[in-house]
Amino acid sequence: MLALVTAQLRTGATGVTRAARAMLKVEYGLLALATLWTVLHGFFPALRDEAWLSILDAFWPLSMVGMFVIGLKIAFAGRWRGAARVWPMVAESWAVATIPVMAIFGFPVADWFGVAHLLAGYVTLGLILALRPALTSR
Repeated sequence: MLALVTAQLRTGATGVTRAARAMLKVEYGLLALATLWTVLHGFFPALRDEAWLSILDAFWPLSMVGMFVIGLKIAFAGRWRGAARVWPMVAESWAVATIPVMAIFGFPVADWFGVAHLLAGYVTLGLILALRPALTSR
């Protein structure tokens, strides 16, 4: 995710204005805190019930909402072309797709749906960017 945001920043995917670049930098912060939660949650099981760790856990869905906004901005900015322009909106729609599934069907279904969505969305986006890098340049 951090590499994707780096590619988006370097190619000006969201635009070249200060605000367009700032949204990617804010996303770095959200993803860094979400990643910190993952590391702490994984390596220090004794901390899993700590309130402050629960607060860090909120940064995963926040970062995913941020990624969705970035996907929309990429589509509207039009600096990337073709599939690279529209697929980020699909790949980065995890929060807006998975949260309703969780509300309707509960966690077991939402867990599987969320994993499948992440894999399909980001693997496809990675392939688009790896196989067609010219779509990201002007």
